[in-house]
Amino acid sequence: MIFSLGFLGFFVNSYPLTFVFKDITYFLKPIIGVAIGYIIFYKNEDIEVFVKNIFFIGLISVIIHLSGVLFFSNFLKSSISDIRGDYGLDSFIEIFAFYFLFYSKKWLGQRLIENKTKYWICIVIFLVSIFFYFSRTMLIVFFLGYFTLQGYTKITKSSLKYIGLLVICVVLFYSYLFSIKIQRNSTGIEAFLYKIKIAPEEIFKSKIDRENHKNLWDHWRAYEAKRALALMNENKESYVMGNGFGSLVNLKFKAPVGEEDMKYISRLHNGYIFVFYKTGIFGLLFLFYFLSKLYSKTYRSEQLKSKQFYNNKFLSFVGIFYIFTFLIITGIYIPKDIVVFVLGGALSYNQI
Repeated sequence: MIFSLGFLGFFVNSYPLTFVFKDITYFLKPIIGVAIGYIIFYKNEDIEVFVKNIFFIGLISVIIHLSGVLFFSNFLKSSISDIRGDYGLDSFIEIFAFYFLFYSKKWLGQRLIENKTKYWICIVIFLVSIFFYFSRTMLIVFFLGYFTLQGYTKITKSSLKYIGLLVICVVLFYSYLFSIKIQRNSTGIEAFLYKIKIAPEEIFKSKIDRENHKNLWDHWRAYEAKRALALMNENKESYVMGNGFGSLVNLKFKAPVGEEDMKYISRLHNGYIFVFYKTGIFGLLFLFYFLSKLYSKTYRSEQLKSKQFYNNKFLSFVGIFYIFTFLIITGIYIPKDIVVFVLGGALSYNQI
């Protein structure tokens, strides 16, 4: 439905075909990805095949990543930005593969790796690889995965206690970050802490000085979203119909995005605003419905057998993963996202 709505604004407005096709690929990609994941696994009734495939894909990613970071980079002297730029910004498939391994005994009745020594070696190298991405998003997703699979994201009296404890820990952590002085141009762990410190305002800050480049780059996601909403405000019809496939966001200056300076961009980091800008309020409502359906799987697990119980938990984790990543990396519409294949595979085993 979201994909279909993108054509409404396209028929009303006139855009260059290059940008139209670019948007079509953005919105068609998750449909194709989920379909492929579903088709690959739907004939196989044994969910263990699905779990093992995702695990081995994640393991290959871990080996490639750690090999690059530890053996081909000057790890002790390189900056975090250089390491991330050369060897990967993130790899969410590793987090899903880690939890497939970690919960395999509860889910499948036996560990994916029966040898205890090899099992714990894999656990450690997964954790090291995930940390060495130095990605705020990956760390949050990692903890969201644990809370989801432990059942704490289901609203109960017990889970509210854990959620409250988590909120207190986050508040204390940020209180500490704001009590110490961390320079913007810091290196090493300090640079990572600075990124964590500015993360909330990076997304939500409304007052941004475009002439102050430091201020602008630190709040780039918020600036993109602000410009998109400003353009929609100039054309009130776009709130209902969206601007359609091919529409661009005018940044009001040439920004060094990608390989060249760009004044107009097609895709935003904030996926909610991206969908809203392209497809209007109805597209956004369909998106909320889609994400809520995935999340609600956590409420439909109690009477199911073990394998389907955890399959529902993982579907709920995918929903929460996208609820969060839509805020900062366009969620399911980011071109390199491969979690859609995990979603398609998990849906092929879905029974309720």
